[in-house]
Amino acid sequence: MAELHIIGQIIGASGFPQSSLFCKWGVHTGGAWRLLSGLKEGQTQVDMPQIGDMAYWSHPIDLHYTTKGLQGWPKLHLQVWHQDSFGRCQLYGYGYCHIPSSPGQHRLQCATWRPLGTWQEQLTQIFVGGGPQLRSPDLIYSGADRYRLHTVAMGTIELELCVILRHFDRYGVES
Repeated sequence: MAELHIIGQIIGASGFPQSSLFCKWGVHTGGAWRLLSGLKEGQTQVDMPQIGDMAYWSHPIDLHYTTKGLQGWPKLHLQVWHQDSFGRCQLYGYGYCHIPSSPGQHRLQCATWRPLGTWQEQLTQIFVGGGPQLRSPDLIYSGADRYRLHTVAMGTIELELCVILRHFDRYGVES
């Protein structure tokens, strides 16, 4: 069977309205993929930068997959959250990116967005916090009903991933 190794890190995020950010992440694959080792989801620590607006997490990712086909190539889905001084958490953005299919080291920038909500929800968000969230996080990477959402662009997440392919040539895939 063909094997895919993903080794890297979620470096950090920038361009968000406030600091004190953390990231929840996960990997979605098709049915032909099987995780041999590593965690398919996780969460970074909260970083509150003293200088600049870049929150640094340097959160490691180390995954080893096996597959019999290319359908359902892994996608990384991300959620950025803000934690205030009272420990309350507020969603700041959703994002996703495809794991590169070529071997080597890759530096990725993942743009994020969040649901906009009605004007009443936006006003409540300013004074109370919180805000609209997706009922099903599957919309982040599936795109089925995502086009109907009213969203606003947020910051970007920076990732560094090394991709190693093994035995893909046996299945007619040249690397």
